Amino acid sequence: MLYYLFDYLQNLHFPGARMFQYTSFRSAMAILLAMFISLFFGKRIINFLRKKQMGEIVRDLGLKGQIEKAGTPTMGGLIIILATLVPTILFARLDNIYIIILLISTLWLGAIGFLDDYIKVFKKNKEGLKGKFKILGQLGLGIVVGLMLFFSPTVTVKHQEDRTKINSSTEFRPVTFGEEEKTLDTTMPFVKGNEFNYSDILFWMDASERPVWAVAAIFVFAVIFIITAVSNGANLTDGIDGLAAGSSAVIMGAIALFIFVSGNIMFADYLNIMFIPRSEEVLIFCGAFLGGLIGFIWYNTYPAQVFMGDTGSLTIGGVIAVLAIIVRKELLLPILCGIFFCESLSVMLQVSYFKYTKKKYGEGRRIFLMSPLHHHFQKLGYHESKIVVRAIIMGIVLAVVSIITLKIR
Repeated sequence: MLYYLFDYLQNLHFPGARMFQYTSFRSAMAILLAMFISLFFGKRIINFLRKKQMGEIVRDLGLKGQIEKAGTPTMGGLIIILATLVPTILFARLDNIYIIILLISTLWLGAIGFLDDYIKVFKKNKEGLKGKFKILGQLGLGIVVGLMLFFSPTVTVKHQEDRTKINSSTEFRPVTFGEEEKTLDTTMPFVKGNEFNYSDILFWMDASERPVWAVAAIFVFAVIFIITAVSNGANLTDGIDGLAAGSSAVIMGAIALFIFVSGNIMFADYLNIMFIPRSEEVLIFCGAFLGGLIGFIWYNTYPAQVFMGDTGSLTIGGVIAVLAIIVRKELLLPILCGIFFCESLSVMLQVSYFKYTKKKYGEGRRIFLMSPLHHHFQKLGYHESKIVVRAIIMGIVLAVVSIITLKIR
């Protein structure tokens, strides 16, 4: 909203109004405002949750210090959502298709998570919202996001022209991009000529003969799978104080960098990556989300004064997935979201191996002392603060590896 106000003031030659034309300035303002909201209003929200007795219901899993956490306010994800939405609405261009998609995703997943937490707290049901309803909610969002990205005429990319075809006698051209294209190209890490098109899955058909409905179905299915996988991975990671929020802040910082270089034609040209028009506006959302996460960590670090609950974890994972799809880096998520991936993988391996050994030997056996993976390390005697710090360090390493894929192919 402020963007449009200062755009009008700029026409009146109002001093300083021109600064709002720069995404870098608006992103910085979004970070600061989001941190202010999460730090200042976060405490008030925590007190409200405590007053309404919205405390966490803790199952006794035999973990040290676990029972003491019973009654700690949950639904703290509301702090992150509020701190994200307000700066985004104030500083971003609300007619941008990517901002619209991200606002829908945040509210949609926040509503699913809130309903789950509400059932746990007020209905005294430890299981919360049934898994099939969570999946249906994520499936619905995947369909909406996938169709919006597929059919919107403003979701385009620009590819670099073949430099060998540029006449060397012509005037020097610092930027060598062609026209905007409506394409499903995405980035394959560590591969030379690293672009993959979802329509290529129909490899037995000629490109001109591939039906639009089939290509759309493939793309929407991929979006559904990515959103569901990453949001559930973040949900599983949210098991000890600061782990999900800290890991997500690192991931969000890396995605913000990808958004910056992909939305800036000069950097995209220098790095020889596809340029995504209008994606630079997403940097404001990334800044707001990152600021909200950092402010939330203030209250979520050990010993936590508030838990994010599914309201926060499902939203965080889903938003990260949507951002990766927007910036065409979704195939990089197993590396960038390596912490989420390991947590999810540990659960799948544990459950699968337990069922297999129970069927074969008559009793279930386990690979880990407990899953998700962070509980395994707790059982080994590691303090949760040490687990969280080391996980964040590993997250930084994975983020750096993800970033260098911009040049390593």
